[in-house]
Amino acid sequence: MSDLSTSTISIDAPVDAVRAILFDLAGYPSWSTAIKSAEVKATDDQGRATSVKVSIDAGMMKDRVLLNYDWSSAPDKLEFSLEEADLLTAMNGAYITKAIDADTTSVTYELGVEVSMPIPSMMRTKAEKATIDQALAQLKAHAEN
Repeated sequence: MSDLSTSTISIDAPVDAVRAILFDLAGYPSWSTAIKSAEVKATDDQGRATSVKVSIDAGMMKDRVLLNYDWSSAPDKLEFSLEEADLLTAMNGAYITKAIDADTTSVTYELGVEVSMPIPSMMRTKAEKATIDQALAQLKAHAEN
């Protein structure tokens, strides 16, 4: 797996409000244009999604993936990893949230992908960064409304 691309954004919303958006995995299509659908396939004993089938259309990257979610570091960090996909051979990442103050949250998004076809690492990293930046901007817009 490649190194993770990462970016951080400050959101003018309380950390619990931002986490509520991020932890509602089935709700991602309502605020993320890259996520066309998200269907929860399995949950843990607390009702949190642990397996989600996601249809992604992020410009150059279009795929249907089954992601596994790891809640062991929640609520500060929600990690995910690829179980299966049509095109991707690996995908992992995390959302890391931290309260800056009562009304402001820092969100860091980490993402790493590998695809079944050869793509120069510079192009893959650029696509990862574009995906991260778009997701964080859309999360910010949704959380601040």
